[in-house]
Amino acid sequence: MFSLQKLFGKDDKFFTLMERSAEEASASIQSLIKLLETAAEKRSLKEFVEIRRKDKLITRELTEHLCKTFVTPLEREDIEALAEALYKIPKVVEKFSERLLIADQVVKAVAFTKQMQMLEKAGGTVVAIVKELRKGVNLERVKTQNDQLQFIEGEADKLMLDALRELYNGDHSVIHVIIYKDLYELLEKVFDRCRDVGNIVFQIVLKHS
Repeated sequence: MFSLQKLFGKDDKFFTLMERSAEEASASIQSLIKLLETAAEKRSLKEFVEIRRKDKLITRELTEHLCKTFVTPLEREDIEALAEALYKIPKVVEKFSERLLIADQVVKAVAFTKQMQMLEKAGGTVVAIVKELRKGVNLERVKTQNDQLQFIEGEADKLMLDALRELYNGDHSVIHVIIYKDLYELLEKVFDRCRDVGNIVFQIVLKHS
């Protein structure tokens, strides 16, 4: 196992900031799960706004540190790509939550239970795979985690296709179809962003293995 920290020195701030961003991404998913379990009249976007605010600050700090640091533990474009992919997770989760609250009366009968179970696993795996960068270049472990994210994203796609098939072939109003299609597509984007994180980390590890 090859240590990135030993190669590039003791400055671990990049790793710390990326791990914090991954944890905020996972926290946004946990907040979404809690939101869906909350009674409609008590739902709020406050947690999502706070999480994205914190993650935006982390991303800004990461960019500032990147500008000030001559030698970085990873290639600059890789750090930027990973930071952007991580930031997009809470951003899309918040957007989904906004649409959900707007259309509360239409979608109150759907819990998105299967999607949330899969998304929770994806969020945990995102945190784990980002933390691998600090530990060292363990290609086998990172590949396993990345494969898990790809599998979850693939299964989520199948769920969405089944949901759309029922939506298009069922006896639903036009507004019902529009709202659900919008929500399904936003959920798909959350899974896609988690998959993107896995791909980026895997490519980073491949470069240094």
